[in-house]
Parts: sequence; structure tokens; C-alpha cells
Amino acid sequence: RARWDAALIERGLSGLERAEALSASRGPYTLQAAIAACHARARKAEDTDWRRIAALYGELAAVSPSPVVELNRAVAVAMAEGPEHGLALMRDLPLDEYHLYHAARADLLRRLERLDEAAAAYRRALELAQTEPERRFLSRRLAEIS
Repeated sequence: RARWDAALIERGLSGLERAEALSASRGPYTLQAAIAACHARARKAEDTDWRRIAALYGELAAVSPSPVVELNRAVAVAMAEGPEHGLALMRDLPLDEYHLYHAARADLLRRLERLDEAAAAYRRALELAQTEPERRFLSRRLAEIS
């Protein structure tokens, strides 16, 4: 966060305010901007308003439904209410070929100390990861619990 460009963030927040003032209903881009604004407004990661983000993802799912939006909502719910709640929302998502689905599951399982399941999810994420930085990150996480 120390590297974030404060001037660009201010411009983005100002743009979001204008967009919200122009319309009574929020479209997918405005909702995505509102989610990004929640992250940008948090001075520290632990100050992030995860309940608000989860609610915004719920709105986004209503106007632009997709399994990835539901995955992001599940992660936000997990951050707000606990990993078991996020895992329950992830259970039936059709994302078996999406590495971030498995990486997110692995992280929540790790937090619940279900380490064998977490390791299997990290391994599946590693199989699907496309970039070397992602593979390195996932490999480190897997090594931490193995």
C-alpha cells in the first residue's frame, strides 16, 4: 500500500462519486470500482471493510453473475465471517479448472488447520497455475504446511 499512487486513487474515488451521483442503479463497472475503493480506503490490509465488499459482490452477482464473482464474494465472506462460511459458498462453484479457486480454498482450509485438504488444494492450484510467480507463491505456501 505504501507504493500505491495516492493521486491516482483520489482520481478514482472522485470518478466513483461522480458515477454514483449520475445513476440511481449501479452497473457492473460502478460496483467493481466500489469494491476497489473499499480496498483503497483501507490504510492497512486489516482495516479492509470485508462485510461491505461481500455485500458489493452480492450486488455484482445480481447484475453480472459469474462463478468468478461468486468466488470473490465467498472470499470476502470468509474474511468477514470466517473461513468456514467462505468454504460453504465455494462448495458448488464450477471452477475446477481455475487455479485461483483452488488457491483460495487452500488458504481457507489452511486457516482452519485442515492441512491435508489444504495441501491437496495447493497442489491442484499449482497444476493449473500459468505463471512462474504464481507457482513460486503456491509452492511456498505448500511448503509451509507440508
